[in-house]
Amino acid sequence: MSGHSKWSTIKHKKAAKDAKRGKLFTKLIKEITVAARMGGGDINGNPRLRTAVLAARQQSMPSDNIERAIKKGTGDLEGVTYEEVVYEGYGPGGVAVMASAVTDNRNRTVASIRKIFEKHGGSLGAAHCVAWMFSKKGMIAVAKSAADEERLMDVALDAGATDIGDAGDVFEVMTSPESFEAVRAAIEGAGIAMLNAEVSLHPENTVSVSGREAEQALKLVEELEDHDDVHSVSSNFDISQEELERLSA
Repeated sequence: MSGHSKWSTIKHKKAAKDAKRGKLFTKLIKEITVAARMGGGDINGNPRLRTAVLAARQQSMPSDNIERAIKKGTGDLEGVTYEEVVYEGYGPGGVAVMASAVTDNRNRTVASIRKIFEKHGGSLGAAHCVAWMFSKKGMIAVAKSAADEERLMDVALDAGATDIGDAGDVFEVMTSPESFEAVRAAIEGAGIAMLNAEVSLHPENTVSVSGREAEQALKLVEELEDHDDVHSVSSNFDISQEELERLSA
């Protein structure tokens, strides 16, 4: 499991405790709006929208906010026009980084993303410079306190999961993009609480970093994730569990 995957697990647990509610709601609303614009406003026929709405509900977003975001996406209500942009670059130690953003101003966003890369010892690259190093996968994080491993495996694998990993006090259920929704629904139907569920980019291979490079890589990813326009960040760095816990303490 890549260091970034372990870092994401730590981030999800932190977010569950002390989410920056205002900023988080803004990002969720953008994702709902874009998902509705691209695939329609029916959550039963639009898997991406369904995932976005479930994520919003997990953060206790009011139903009115969700409905308005969907209607803005479908054009039933006037609103800002958002577009998706993926930024690719290199971080400390040559690690690959991809940041998916939803923005209403490409020029503003690319300038701030470039500045973040440079601030933490990296550089923004051209389109497709690192995309070939990643593939789309579904990942569902489940706290070990929420489910017995054998039961979780039975439920997830029967629904089409490809693997279940041990990430400390969290299980990570991996799926193909196509089987993600079926696996998520099966876990939910079994009454097992999920910390996070999303389809995102995962590295095919990893690059080990330590010391100063590890610290810079984490800061780069954290600042990108905290950016108002960034929806998700993927990287291929690998850091030992002990050092990761020390740096994220």
